[in-house]
Amino acid sequence: MSNILIIKHGSLGDIAQACGAIQDISENHKNDEIYLMTTKPFVDLFKKNPLIKEVILDKRLSRFNVFYLYSLMRKLKKLKFSKVYDLQNSSRTNFYKKILFPNSDCNTWSSSITTLPIENSKKEFDKQPVLDRFDHQLKTSGVNTKNTLSPDFTWSCENIESIIREFNLKKYILLFPFCSPHLTAKKWPYFNELIKIIKNKHNDNYKILIAPGPNEIRESKQIDALCILNDGRALNISELSSLIKNSSFVIANDTGPAHMAAHLGAKGITLFGSHTTAHKVSIERKDFKPIQVNDLSKLSAEKVFEKIKID
Repeated sequence: MSNILIIKHGSLGDIAQACGAIQDISENHKNDEIYLMTTKPFVDLFKKNPLIKEVILDKRLSRFNVFYLYSLMRKLKKLKFSKVYDLQNSSRTNFYKKILFPNSDCNTWSSSITTLPIENSKKEFDKQPVLDRFDHQLKTSGVNTKNTLSPDFTWSCENIESIIREFNLKKYILLFPFCSPHLTAKKWPYFNELIKIIKNKHNDNYKILIAPGPNEIRESKQIDALCILNDGRALNISELSSLIKNSSFVIANDTGPAHMAAHLGAKGITLFGSHTTAHKVSIERKDFKPIQVNDLSKLSAEKVFEKIKID
């Protein structure tokens, strides 16, 4: 039995995308112990994943913080990992490789660099869809990939019966009108107009919900929808997963909850402007579709409503 390390720091959408790859790694190491290193927002979440023996916290402090770096590297070396799967593929994790396994190939340290196709530069390779990149990385590292291209994030769900009762939720449409303040190009501006159309067409058959993150609660007051909180606080990731999974339909900007919805099997649509493409971020699924336009400000609420398919 060997110890295997997976590195995945986040963001939230990245975590949802990587869960198929994590499942494949685990299934290819059934006789080994799987450890996962991540950042603070996702430690409690990954502790719920039955495939993982232990979650290791990486505070990602400055590389010049010698004491922290020494402490983290000492812990990792003590666990004597026989193989590392770097699913973060960042300059930071490549720096860790140089410390832990400086001369290793993909048989010891699997990353986009150690598995880079001969015909591609790293810059060109990174233009490919994210799930395709994971699939290539794992296959080149000897992993049989059955789930990488079809992530299943349902392990993240938890019981939210108390929330369902509190807000009397039966059939509901869930909206995610928010985005990071520095990524305004991702933000579609017509959610309130869409809400009016939905209410006019469907009367009271569906409740219209929003579930803001901790930094979005104040902004949520500008949206004409029922705001779902748990005792005044934003839902945690597992509560949010369950709310998404049980929804009738999801409409979202290109944010973490959109990627969660895609890999929870939810029905819905996500809205893309010119910042990236739905193809590159591998978000399109059987029941979750993108709307791609050059300028989100020119995408009308009526056009979005036409794409809503509710049984």
